[in-house]
Amino acid sequence: MHVTGTHFTDRTDAGRRLAARLSHLGGADTVVVALPRGGVPVAAQVAAALGAPLDICVIRKLGVPYQPELGMGAIGEDGVRVLNEHVIRLAGITDDQLAAVERSERAELERRARRYRGDRPAADLRGRTVVVVDDGIATGSTAKAACLIVRARGAARVVLAVPVAPVDWTERLTEVADELVCVDTPSPFFAIGEFYADFSQTGDEEVLALLAEARGERSPEPAGVDRELVLPAAGVRLAGRLIVPGGARGIVVFAHGSGSGRHSPRNRHVARYLNRAGLGTLLFDLLTEAEEPDRRKVFDVGLLGSRLTSVAGRLGGLAETRGLPLGLFGASTGAAAALHTAATLGPAVRAVVSRGGRPDLAGPQVLGEVSAPTLLLVGALDTVVIDLNRQARARLRCESELVVVPHASHLFEEPGTLDRVAELAGDWFLRHLPPAESPSGSPAGSPANSPGGSPADSADESP
Repeated sequence: MHVTGTHFTDRTDAGRRLAARLSHLGGADTVVVALPRGGVPVAAQVAAALGAPLDICVIRKLGVPYQPELGMGAIGEDGVRVLNEHVIRLAGITDDQLAAVERSERAELERRARRYRGDRPAADLRGRTVVVVDDGIATGSTAKAACLIVRARGAARVVLAVPVAPVDWTERLTEVADELVCVDTPSPFFAIGEFYADFSQTGDEEVLALLAEARGERSPEPAGVDRELVLPAAGVRLAGRLIVPGGARGIVVFAHGSGSGRHSPRNRHVARYLNRAGLGTLLFDLLTEAEEPDRRKVFDVGLLGSRLTSVAGRLGGLAETRGLPLGLFGASTGAAAALHTAATLGPAVRAVVSRGGRPDLAGPQVLGEVSAPTLLLVGALDTVVIDLNRQARARLRCESELVVVPHASHLFEEPGTLDRVAELAGDWFLRHLPPAESPSGSPAGSPANSPGGSPADSADESP
């Protein structure tokens, strides 16, 4: 079996190489439509090369309820829906289950469309050649939905263009596109990301900047903050790093596990993704240097939770975070601490995400008192922790989801798995954190109104 050696440096490189194959499409009647988010950097290069306007086509995958990574179809704007009847039949999905998944994904689709377009109408596609671009084809469900959408909007000719796809991709998509263009079709083909040297997730801010640039608008970098803090909490002083991008729509506080602190490379990776998506992050040490070697303190959920609660309550006293809705991200034992804080602060915590966490350590009473929507992320190879998360989720009374990330172990060290965690976490926080109010006044239930802190307790900058 032949395997090609083609690899792309990143999506920008892939876009340039794809554009070279589309030069015959240049003209005033051509419009380039990208599938966000990963397709936008690729499509931006294509649109620039063709001198064509750039628009988006928002698509959401419909995942099997107990295995969200397995797509049973996709939905798009204008009510378009594409179903994989084979998957639905094999998975035993009922009409009610399908409808529930579609309602949830439809709400997220509409949120993203508003986020990316604002008040601007979609591009007029009537009578025009439309080039639909993504960063690659796997099953083809989302690409198929996108082609149906642009056709429904009046496109005279639909061209589906991607950098990489399986060898049989044309058989799946010929019926929805007039022309199919691909730079390479390697075999074997397991995942799109294996053909990119850099396949890091594309954030909302990058999407917005590329769309603004394509419209010829100047997109200045908003002012933000990145500083080290020393946070007083329950009689100790804890070091932390606060990053708040300009125009942030929320703040996510990280609770680290197993003694790791603000320098945890995995949580820093997730935090960078959240920053690119327009969310502030606070990574801090739950334990002092002297306490870290004491394994009893590492597993003392009451201690960790009380310190996290104290720190979260003090965010209302910081000018950079005042009024920002609060989310919590916990890893390992930090997940139990995050749920402890969510139960204590109630409505002040708007969303919780656990990565490879031990929510069971929070205890039945705490789990039953959590009201914040909670997402539990576990690696498929972490079988013992999967069972513990299932047991903990059964005790939660709030909105919750358990997502098992394929091919991932407890630490998510396998290629692409931590990127998937970051994307799932980002989607969860953006879905559940409401728009922030201005710094002049904190909304009800914001960190400023949480127990455990006041403006007088604000954090100190480190020397």
